[in-house]
Amino acid sequence: NFAGLPLKDTEGSLKEIEYAFDSLKADGICLISSYGDVWLGNAMFTPVYEELNRRKAIVYVHPTAPNCCSNLSVLKDGVPNEGAMIEYGTDTTRTIASVIFSGVGKRYPDITWIFSHAGGSMPFLIERFLQFGASAEIMPGITTKGQGVAVSGNAMSGPDVMAQIRRFYYDTAQSANPVTLG
Repeated sequence: NFAGLPLKDTEGSLKEIEYAFDSLKADGICLISSYGDVWLGNAMFTPVYEELNRRKAIVYVHPTAPNCCSNLSVLKDGVPNEGAMIEYGTDTTRTIASVIFSGVGKRYPDITWIFSHAGGSMPFLIERFLQFGASAEIMPGITTKGQGVAVSGNAMSGPDVMAQIRRFYYDTAQSANPVTLG
């Protein structure tokens, strides 16, 4: 059983964590990939992450359509269910990048992160997560040089990025086909 949090309400979230774990004996916490225009790596969530880390919590992340893209309907072009088809996987990837590059994943090593749908589009964009020419072995025997330039000032090494990606867990819901699982 996973408990939901009102994540942008720090005090409410801290009370809910206590109630969920101490009274309900929850197995973990469920968050969504973004809250309005705020992704999970945002510093405003620091007190919540400190408590989740202290409790060695499991945090399951399910995608949502972010404010930025919820009105980009391509239905007029014939694309059905574009939120689930495109935006959910993309928002999962945005929040994974946010957790990695904000340092949240590294600062709170006792939080076990589980991301939905095989990590969204992240597996297909791993090379783009490697910035400033950072290189890393992304699969045994396959090393990529990554992107040669980046606009971000956060220059993490390829192995550091890959260590974070590999530390997370990914469910296989709506991703159980040979191409995605490969």
